Amino acid sequence: MNKQQDIWEIAPSTHLLDLKLKEVWAYRDLLGLLVRRDFVSFYKQTILGPLWFFIQPLFTTIIFTFIFGNLAGISTDGLPKPLFYMAGITAWNYFADCLTKTSTVFKDNAAIFGKVYFPRLIMPLSIVVSNLVRFGVQMVLFLFFIAYYYFYKGADFQPSWAILLFPLVVMLMALLGLGAGMIISAMTTKYRDLSFLVGFGVQLLMYATAVIYPLSTAVEKYPKYSWLIKYNPMTTLIEIFRYGFLGKGAFSWSYLSYTSIITLIILLVGVIVFNKVEKNFVDTV
Repeated sequence: MNKQQDIWEIAPSTHLLDLKLKEVWAYRDLLGLLVRRDFVSFYKQTILGPLWFFIQPLFTTIIFTFIFGNLAGISTDGLPKPLFYMAGITAWNYFADCLTKTSTVFKDNAAIFGKVYFPRLIMPLSIVVSNLVRFGVQMVLFLFFIAYYYFYKGADFQPSWAILLFPLVVMLMALLGLGAGMIISAMTTKYRDLSFLVGFGVQLLMYATAVIYPLSTAVEKYPKYSWLIKYNPMTTLIEIFRYGFLGKGAFSWSYLSYTSIITLIILLVGVIVFNKVEKNFVDTV
């Protein structure tokens, strides 16, 4: 009598768009530990510690004010120069940190990924959340600048209704940095040169974004090339950020919709590429 043999096949049951959100939620304690690790390890052996959260944007604002505001004489839409630059720097830093740190997530965590199982998406998410803490601290500094110039200096600016879009703006900056970072991280598993270009590329991208100048100035002085700045998603977000808190800047529902669509597309591509590469990246890293 022939005995029936059971055949077991082990195969991945996921697809490229599977975010494993239930698993991510189940590992939320790990997410918290990773956020704490990023925060502690970065400042553990520094003298000033978390004060660097304030020092970096403060010194950058001073340099931008001196070089671009005073020497170059670039317009700041009638806003106090330090306040104008602080707004752009605060918003840009969050996006740039999310992008640059996510772009090396495979390379930096190859040892962990190769030994322990957990939803890989937790790692880039932990970077976004840990940078959100830094962004929150720098927002306190920015709000202090607002209070100082409004009550002590009597500067002529007024927050607008667009300040209600602040949570949406922050979310779009995080998702844009997350999506672009995951795409670059997946590519760096095979093309290591990209990791050297990220920091340099982000610095160049800042000059194609309305961080050190208002969009109105770019349109007025360089109308033929201003579309490069207009259609940069981060320009829209920074302009809305300034318009909400300072009442000066360009706001358009059409550009906000465009930025939202581009962000979702980049995030979708990032998730697809990330999910594909995470299955076999250990062989190439």
